[in-house]
Amino acid sequence: MSLDKILSISGKPGLYQIVAQTRTGAVVESLVDNKRITVGAHSNISILSEIAIYTLAEEVPLREVLRKIKEKENGEPTKISHKDGKDALEEFFFEVLPDYDEDRVYPSDIKKVIQWYNLLQKNDLLGDLEAVKETEDVSEEE
Repeated sequence: MSLDKILSISGKPGLYQIVAQTRTGAVVESLVDNKRITVGAHSNISILSEIAIYTLAEEVPLREVLRKIKEKENGEPTKISHKDGKDALEEFFFEVLPDYDEDRVYPSDIKKVIQWYNLLQKNDLLGDLEAVKETEDVSEEE
């Protein structure tokens, strides 16, 4: 499952995957409890593949940040919790993405990224990160 099918819905906890699209929105399934809900076009939906993290030089796609966390944690859940303190969260994120923009990336953003990583890891949805990177590398060589 690619990050193109994984959503974050404002006001709702966790992540969702698209099950089916309707004329007025989509049917999505929670990665937390596998319950299905219908979301309309009025809902504020963010597709994970379209999210990026600010750095001092550029914006880094969330896919790349999740891949770096996966490498750091050897594919295991993070040793840090999204509920840890601000300093611990920032220290962890600095190890993963040393040049992230501390003025534009808030502790709440770091919490979300860690929570999302752990949720994707628990549901075995991180394997796609490697496959996409290999595809991107081949495209750049051509």
